[in-house]
Parts: sequence; C-alpha cells; structure tokens
Amino acid sequence: MARHRDAVCRLCRREGQKLFLKGLRCFTEKCAIEKRNFVPGQHGQSRRAKVVGYGLQLREKQKVKRTYGLLER
Repeated sequence: MARHRDAVCRLCRREGQKLFLKGLRCFTEKCAIEKRNFVPGQHGQSRRAKVVGYGLQLREKQKVKRTYGLLER
C-alpha cells in the first residue's frame, strides 16, 4: 500500500485550511497555516483566483484524499 511521503504541511497550505495531518502540532502556533497562510510554490503569495465549478469539486476531492491518505485506486 502506497503512502504520501512528502511534506504534509504543504498539503494543508494548498487546501487553505488545517487538515490535522501532523497531529498535535496543528493545534499549536507552529502550524504552517499559522505562519504562512498562502499556497506553496513560487507564485503562492500573489492573489488567489476564485475557484468555481469543477475546480471546487476537485479541491474537495483532493481534501478527502489527503485527509484519509487514499490514492485514486
């Protein structure tokens, strides 16, 4: 069974909310969302585009995948 092994705080930042993937660390002020509340990547600090339609459905699907640690299969 495969797992996601990269930085998990990056996933929380990508979704824009806490997914509590690091356990107790997400309840402290050390959480990445508290320090850097913008999406990861080179252009993360620029303005965020409004997500509508299919993009909104995809973000919710990705959020569920990351919360439960599932893959597409």
